[in-house]
Amino acid sequence: MVAFHSLAEMENQLSKAQKAQKAQKVEKAEVAQLPVTCLRGVGPSLAGKLERLGISSIQDLLFHLPLRYQDRTRVTPVGSLQAGMEALVEGVIQGARLAFGRRRSLVCRLEDDSGALTLRFFHFSAAQKNNLSEGMRLRCYGELRRGATGLEMYHPEYLRLDADQPTPVEECLTPVYPGTAGISQSFMRKLCRLALQTLEQGELAELLPGQEGRRGFALVEAVRYLHSPPPQAPLQQIRDGRHPAQLRLALEELVAHRLSLETLRRQRRARGAPNMAGGLAAVEEFIRSQPFDLTVAQQRVVRDIGRDLGSGVPMSRLLQGDVGAGKTIVAACAALQAIAAGFQVAIMAPTEILAEQHWRSFQDWFSPLGIRLVCLTGRLKGRQRRQTLTALAAGEAMLAVGTHALFQDDVRFRHLGLAIVDEQHRFGVHQRLRLSDKGESGLGRPHQLVMTATPIPRTLSMVAYADLDCSVIDELPPGRTPVHTVLVDSGRRGQVVERVRAACAAGRQAYWVCTLIEESDALQAQAAQATWHELQAALPGVTIGLLHGRLEAERKAELMAQFKAGAIQLLVATTVIEVGVDIPNASLMIIENPERLGLAQLHQLRGRIGRGPDSSHCVLLFQQPLNPQGKARLGVIRESDDGFYIAQRDLELRGPGEVLGTRQTGSLEFRIADLRLHADLLPRVKQLADELLESGGDRVDGLMRRWLGSAEHYGGV
Repeated sequence: MVAFHSLAEMENQLSKAQKAQKAQKVEKAEVAQLPVTCLRGVGPSLAGKLERLGISSIQDLLFHLPLRYQDRTRVTPVGSLQAGMEALVEGVIQGARLAFGRRRSLVCRLEDDSGALTLRFFHFSAAQKNNLSEGMRLRCYGELRRGATGLEMYHPEYLRLDADQPTPVEECLTPVYPGTAGISQSFMRKLCRLALQTLEQGELAELLPGQEGRRGFALVEAVRYLHSPPPQAPLQQIRDGRHPAQLRLALEELVAHRLSLETLRRQRRARGAPNMAGGLAAVEEFIRSQPFDLTVAQQRVVRDIGRDLGSGVPMSRLLQGDVGAGKTIVAACAALQAIAAGFQVAIMAPTEILAEQHWRSFQDWFSPLGIRLVCLTGRLKGRQRRQTLTALAAGEAMLAVGTHALFQDDVRFRHLGLAIVDEQHRFGVHQRLRLSDKGESGLGRPHQLVMTATPIPRTLSMVAYADLDCSVIDELPPGRTPVHTVLVDSGRRGQVVERVRAACAAGRQAYWVCTLIEESDALQAQAAQATWHELQAALPGVTIGLLHGRLEAERKAELMAQFKAGAIQLLVATTVIEVGVDIPNASLMIIENPERLGLAQLHQLRGRIGRGPDSSHCVLLFQQPLNPQGKARLGVIRESDDGFYIAQRDLELRGPGEVLGTRQTGSLEFRIADLRLHADLLPRVKQLADELLESGGDRVDGLMRRWLGSAEHYGGV
């Protein structure tokens, strides 16, 4: 391990780094890319702890910004202190003793010219007790609390002062960093100071075009400022994420992510794809044969997709539509165009329930046209599976509907031309790319259509889906019944059960959705199993089914078939029914503990009802007490059935990682940027990314390497 004991040694290491990195197309050597083990005091054990914080290089330390700051730039007289303050005080110990009560503590009385306060230590060593002796002068920092002896500081940070020599206070605010077990704040500050020393070597060169840094802060200035702001720094502005130094870093990080997605998009489009223009006539005939008319929005999206499929360039399109907007028939048009042009189609769904529902829908549409379909899920075994794989490899089966089983190694297509991924947020990006890899290389890259009934806010899609073209079905087909949503305290559970009884007696069906399968006192959630037993006892004469993810696939399919046929009146289920379940006679849904779910998931669940002619109701059976965020979420879902509005509020309340689910892996783990705070930067981000891509050069690679690391973004594209 190399340790920097001086700036000279660091310069020597920089020279070595320059020689080692000549192959990289960057103007200056990236000292910041060196591992943290190059810093003094960082061995393998400490490096492992830093790794838990996402810190493996010097640059990671530079971008490991403080959570907040402490003001140790001035000493506050004891007499002006108040409970709740954090302050730096200075005084002389007038006495130290052990106090015995519920917990043993070491108590020191600290006094200055204006008053006195108590320092209290519950965890202390004998040496510490002996060192805190009467007459010693201390400087302490901590939070003031009201105690039995007046104002007290628990476990303050303290420094012993030399009575004959003044000790200067800090010149800048003191950072408080995100931490982990085994690394103290003082040591983290030391590591960040060492990392900041590398900036004197000219590291973190300006890579944005024009004079972007001069509009506010240069990159190096921004990093320095945020690690050690001056005493007069506008802390509220920093807490809000709107300080120019933060905006400078967020801008560059967002540009780097945008560049990675645009680069991915350009690489993909350069490969070519099957031309399917010849299948358009079959689509037009298919649409005319349907017993209903497509909405204007559906027709628009069908045209967009048809144009993409006939372009000879790989389609990468995201199709968004609210619950019940009619995305499946649009996907059928795309699949038919590909099949009519002589290419196979794969449709991947996240659950066996949804995959089998798609298979039945496509069977109804395509079997009369003489198109052979197969369904490939994890429960398909033995001879049936072998026959299915043979049909796909020989090109006899033109459409395969399935789950993750579709991209397993032994699944081969003869001429895959289109991959459709439904509820794409339930898959990782690598999974959907693996499905596209099933295409035969000589035919070009298969076209790809990804669909979601969880609308993505525009600000989020500009970053997370910049590699995709986006289409939106922004109107619902006629005949959808509005769902009335009410919030009910769990203390009125008996009334809700009676409501279910009345609905079933009137010939309607209902869902009772639980968020856990097994009991959990910590989460205060009713388990599906316990609820099923409880409702059986409370509702004699009502046929009740139980559906959850641990059931065998055949049992799940059997239960859903019984529910659809009306043999089951009340279905107790977990969120496995979130997508793909379409029972027109189900007009009542009870969701237990809705405060535990995100808005998008609640909206998806609610979308399982309102599919028939009867008035539909969703009851959110919540558990008291509700925290402010829980109240805000449930208020949104009660007031609105607009999926796009709900998605925007979900982003504001929970952030992009939660909204996107697995799709954010590798793309939205931002260090600095926060889409809730920095959405207004996105137009400038796009402009800068376009300028960089047009001008070419090394800056594109430099920015992506700085913010995304050396691994290929998304990989295997």
